[in-house]
Amino acid sequence: MSRIRARFWDPSGKRYGIPTWPWRMAPAHLLTRRQLTAAGLRPGGQGVQAQILWASRRHGAPGVRAAYLYDVRFALPKRTATPAQLDALAKANAARRTCPECRRDAGYVLPRHLGTCLDCAETPTDLKEVA
Repeated sequence: MSRIRARFWDPSGKRYGIPTWPWRMAPAHLLTRRQLTAAGLRPGGQGVQAQILWASRRHGAPGVRAAYLYDVRFALPKRTATPAQLDALAKANAARRTCPECRRDAGYVLPRHLGTCLDCAETPTDLKEVA
């Protein structure tokens, strides 16, 4: 194991407070939130069980980065939305697509900086008053 990886090797958690592994060396039963979501699971109230640390050379954010891990054995299935929640989301999304000037569904979410659909935004204000 290289010195860089050995720096983050702490399965007992004595050095970092919680069990820590280098990049791609964590046990298979420990997953990140994104990995849990991809598997249709959620942490289910459990706290962070471990972490992965790695040295980053990313421009603007150099240093040590961390990814927190959750135990898949304590994870619960993702919740599903109720029919009322799905109806409310559909109405909210329809409102975001409806132009306040021409009152039609644009088929896309209206740009906030314009506040109208692209057709209404391109029409000069002089022509809007005449029409």
